Amino acid sequence: MRKEDCYQLGHISRLHGYKGEVVAFFDTDQPQNYYELESVFVDIRGELVPFFIEESATNSKGHFILRFEDVTPEEAERMIGYELYLPLTFLPALDGKKFYFHEVVGFTMIDAEIGEFGTCQEVMDSSAQPLFKVLDGDKEILIPAVDDFIDQIDRDKKEIHLNCPPGLIELYRSGE
Repeated sequence: MRKEDCYQLGHISRLHGYKGEVVAFFDTDQPQNYYELESVFVDIRGELVPFFIEESATNSKGHFILRFEDVTPEEAERMIGYELYLPLTFLPALDGKKFYFHEVVGFTMIDAEIGEFGTCQEVMDSSAQPLFKVLDGDKEILIPAVDDFIDQIDRDKKEIHLNCPPGLIELYRSGE
């Protein structure tokens, strides 16, 4: 399995008990989607290796306690800090204005006033709010990826319809 075909679910944070169980943090708002998980991919030195889950439970903090098949307590201890992945096909479908960051890469960006103005290259999430990084010719435009600016996401046509504040796009196009 290639990393490009997966998303990071979480990571192994520590051991649980002495029988080889681990505590895993899953980065999700909907942990119930993962209660019946049969397996995960573990990133071991850049390679995704499948591990089958023998037992799974949650603790009072919402973390998952996992026991992997054929993993000794010593092997489990070496897995602390390893990242966990699942195939992109495991993600539940979203509709309306909700989207996964990877999902909209390559979508055409269309503003209500200006019209089509570029293609989404990525969604950056390193600032106070996520930003659409849009390529308009040779210009890079950053647009806040917030509900107030998003009118519609048309997944069939691969378009994001926006209502940007007046002057925002022109600011980037003029180079000022």
